Amino acid sequence: MVTIAETITSAAASIASDTSRLDAELLLAHSLGVDRSYLFTWPDKRLAVDQLAAFNALLARRMVGEPVAHILGHQGFWSLQLAVNASTLIPRPDTEVLVETALSLCPDVALDVIDLGTGTGAIALALKAERPLWRVVASDASLDACRLAQRNAADNGLDVAIFCAHWLQSVADNSMDVVISNPPYIDAADPHLKQGDVRFEPLSALVSEAAGTADLRSIAEQSLRVLRRGGRLLVEHGYDQREAVQQILNTLGYDDVHSVQDYGGQWRVTTGLRGG
Repeated sequence: MVTIAETITSAAASIASDTSRLDAELLLAHSLGVDRSYLFTWPDKRLAVDQLAAFNALLARRMVGEPVAHILGHQGFWSLQLAVNASTLIPRPDTEVLVETALSLCPDVALDVIDLGTGTGAIALALKAERPLWRVVASDASLDACRLAQRNAADNGLDVAIFCAHWLQSVADNSMDVVISNPPYIDAADPHLKQGDVRFEPLSALVSEAAGTADLRSIAEQSLRVLRRGGRLLVEHGYDQREAVQQILNTLGYDDVHSVQDYGGQWRVTTGLRGG
C-alpha cells in the first residue's frame, strides 16, 4: 500500500488548483480523522485499503472543482471555525482585512453594528469575538444563509442576532454606529465566474448590476438613513472598484472617505463617515 507522503504527492498532481498540495493534505487529514500535523509526523505510514478508498472519494469531488471547504463542511476565518455549505460564499482571507479595518477605526465601546449579507456570519462573528461590548446584528436575504449564520453563532458561543432582510430595509433610522458589508460586487460578464471555487457558490452572493457596483451604491445610500451622525460605513469591493466606490461615497456626502489594501496589495475595502 502507498504511504501518506506518496498519496499526497500523487493527489496534488491530479488537482487543478493553485493550492493543490494543501488541498490534498486537508482532504487526507479529514478522511483519516487526524490533524494535518499528523501527516508530517508520519509521512512513511502506509494507508489501509479502506482509508485510501475514503480519501479517493473526497479527491474525486475536488478533481471536478468542488471547493475543499464544501467537502470538509467547514472553513477557518479569523479565530473562528465556521460551518459552510452551498447557500453562501466561502469566507476568504482577504475579507479579514474588512474586519481588521473596522477594529482599527471603531472604538472599543458599546456600539450598534450591523453586518449586511452576512452569509456564514463570518464578519459579524469575528467582530463580536474581538469586541464583546459591541451590539452586533447581522442580516441576509437568504433564509438558508441566516440559518447557517445562526448555527455558527451558536457553535462559537457568540451573541449575534441574525435576521432575514434585504440590506437595510427593516432597520430603523439613526440606529447604527457601524454598517459593514461584503456584498456582491462582480460584473455578470466577468470570466472568473466560470473558474475555480466560485462555480459552486450562489451567483446572488457574487454578481451585481452596474458593472458590479449596484449593491455597493444601494448599501451606501441606505446607510445614510440608518447610521447615526459620525457613524461609519465599511464595504469590501473588487480590486478595480476603489475609484468608483470612493466616488459613490463622496457624492453622497460621506466624510473621511478612504480605501485599504488587502494582503496581496489590492484595494479591497473602502470606508466613510456619515456627515452632518
